Amino acid sequence: MSVYNERVSDVVIATVEVAADSASAGSFTPEVARALSAVVGKVAERAIGDAELNGFVTGWQEAMATLGDDAPAGAQVYQVPAWDVRGAGRGAPRPRVR
Repeated sequence: MSVYNERVSDVVIATVEVAADSASAGSFTPEVARALSAVVGKVAERAIGDAELNGFVTGWQEAMATLGDDAPAGAQVYQVPAWDVRGAGRGAPRPRVR
């Protein structure tokens, strides 16, 4: 299991525990359910983004290593900072794909 799967699994487990505690206390409402679902959705979205970015960077590094001395002149691997999705949809700039 990857670190990204583990991250989402841990959050889902914690969310279910909170939902169960809330239900036992008699305070589980549709609003609580929506909030807990939103938490799981946000964590899953970030984990997917991180996994995709890591997969691309790792794949590029492997491709360059495979080429060895045959690598094109000037080919370099750069660490790409993760794009922060917090604030997305609230006027935050979104990356442009060209």
